[in-house]
Amino acid sequence: MNKKDFDKMTDEELLVEKKNLKNSKIFHALFIGFLAGILVFGFVAWSLSFKKHIGFLIPMLFPIIFIYKQLKKPNDNKELEELLKNRGLE
Repeated sequence: MNKKDFDKMTDEELLVEKKNLKNSKIFHALFIGFLAGILVFGFVAWSLSFKKHIGFLIPMLFPIIFIYKQLKKPNDNKELEELLKNRGLE
């Protein structure tokens, strides 16, 4: 979401932004879960294989990097959440 001046928005516009925020949080949670599933599947497949090549684990670094970036992304929505709380729109 790009930077907007939430103080100047009406209550209806803030409720629309709240809905977009909720959808965004759900999408990010599903994306992290999908990547975690890929990691688990990859590690189980590697541990059950007869030839345990360490090179097979290198592609497993990509989901780890993406999960790390999603978790460490700065929370730009704190201003919106605080304004919703102050206006009693939660």
